[in-house]
Amino acid sequence: MTDRVNHRSLLPGFFCLCALAGAADPVALAPASDWVLPVFTRENHRSLIVRGARATFPSARQADVVDLNLTVFAGDATNHIETILLSPAATFHPQESRAEGTAGVRLIRDDLEATGHDWTYLHAQKKVSLHGSVRVIFNAELKHLLK
Repeated sequence: MTDRVNHRSLLPGFFCLCALAGAADPVALAPASDWVLPVFTRENHRSLIVRGARATFPSARQADVVDLNLTVFAGDATNHIETILLSPAATFHPQESRAEGTAGVRLIRDDLEATGHDWTYLHAQKKVSLHGSVRVIFNAELKHLLK
């Protein structure tokens, strides 16, 4: 039997090691292709997976991601996918579990789909803010909407 590792607790150490590997300049981090960062809850349930075709690291606290695919899970044993965020270009802040971008974003859920520009995702609150060219399609019944 193997023990699962809580990757969230490893993030600060990982970025410190990367900063040391690049001397005192964390900008020296090498770009990554097919980048994946899984995040787990304290109970070792999947919480978030951040993927990108390419990631660069301008600092130890930031990843600039091309073709971002951010998958949000319920964070429990069901392993249910709650939300998927897709963006051609975004910035991910691992220590805060925050993503943002000025390029377009597509948010996909069972009950709605939304697109927009100039967006932010805060994982702790599971909150998405869209600030430009917003379009929302509801896939759920909206009872008494115009009452």
